[in-house]
Amino acid sequence: MSLRKLKVSVTVGGEATNPSPNNESENKAKRQTVVLGNGSEVVFIPRFVSFDQAWTWFDYLHTHIPWTRPTIRVFGRSCLQPRDTCYVASPGLPQLVYSGYQPHAYSWDDHPPLKQILEAVHKALPGSSFNSLILNRYKGGHDHVGWHSDDEKLYGSTPEIASLSLGCEREFFLKKKPSKTCQESRDDQEPKSKRLKRNHADQHSFTLKHGSLLVMRGYTQRDWMHSVPKRTKVEATRINLTFRWVLQDPGAMS
Repeated sequence: MSLRKLKVSVTVGGEATNPSPNNESENKAKRQTVVLGNGSEVVFIPRFVSFDQAWTWFDYLHTHIPWTRPTIRVFGRSCLQPRDTCYVASPGLPQLVYSGYQPHAYSWDDHPPLKQILEAVHKALPGSSFNSLILNRYKGGHDHVGWHSDDEKLYGSTPEIASLSLGCEREFFLKKKPSKTCQESRDDQEPKSKRLKRNHADQHSFTLKHGSLLVMRGYTQRDWMHSVPKRTKVEATRINLTFRWVLQDPGAMS
């Protein structure tokens, strides 16, 4: 059954209303912090917004965002990106380019509810600041994102990325980037049982449910990779919003 058929009656309007997340004390109690080591961590808030509010946002984004499915280059070959996308950024930021594709940068004013969602994210993450947003729409289980890190220079050396999930729940995986020399040396010396235990510690998974917020911090992009894999039995749609801070002068970091 499609997840959309399970939806309760929710007012669908042109703008999201009451954008505040759930009760702050409830959110604080339920947020999970996973320390990955070496200055990396993940913060996960399973119920960032209420069920109804999340559906209101989902309905607006699904209908009003100018989604596109671009052609990108992967390993020297052109292919359709396996998900729909849209890019929003504050004025004056460097242009975003990835896999040979340069998306058009829409303004926050083009879609006012996005500013309300951004405000709710900032309220839940005191001290954090975001000036850009990549939206992705997964129209079923074949839509996915492969293993990668968001370690582009325009995000700086320790980027914070806040990821809001709406609609169909999907699995999110993290795995530590291998250090080939160290890996080969350890594999030669360690017993299999210890190696399996270490490999398990180098992987994490989260179920990104409707209305959840996951935040990657510190050196997570430098030391870890993440993915949302294919799930052939999934038919419903998921919308994901990833908020980031883009440096005005990324060249200053080199």
